[in-house]
Amino acid sequence: MFFEVTNQIRVTDFNEGCKWYEILLNKAPDFIPHEGFAEWEIIPGFWLQVAEGTPAEGSGPVRFGVKDITTERERLESNLRIKPFEIYGRGEVPAKWGTFSDPWGNSIGLFEYVDKKEEQARIQSILGSSKGSR
Repeated sequence: MFFEVTNQIRVTDFNEGCKWYEILLNKAPDFIPHEGFAEWEIIPGFWLQVAEGTPAEGSGPVRFGVKDITTERERLESNLRIKPFEIYGRGEVPAKWGTFSDPWGNSIGLFEYVDKKEEQARIQSILGSSKGSR
């Protein structure tokens, strides 16, 4: 039985990496167990770990669900100076998505549900009804 997930991203400059991911995730790390390692709980049971080290080539992307991919892309392009990225969609896929890289070459993506009722149902399913209405 699986009950939690962690995904680790490595950065060559830990302090800069922490700052970058704090802006990306809009919050400070939830847990810093030791030097060179920080964790954010993205949603209950899913942890993103940022560790000092050599980034893994060809891995990812780890994709984050957002309510408005265009607005979030604008925020990241402005605040993190990421390169502009394309937002894609296909009729048979119920989401729009886009991919970009952090300064260390880790592949990161965003996605947005096209059907907002489905999006709300997923949020409520994962976070509970009180958090889903935010």
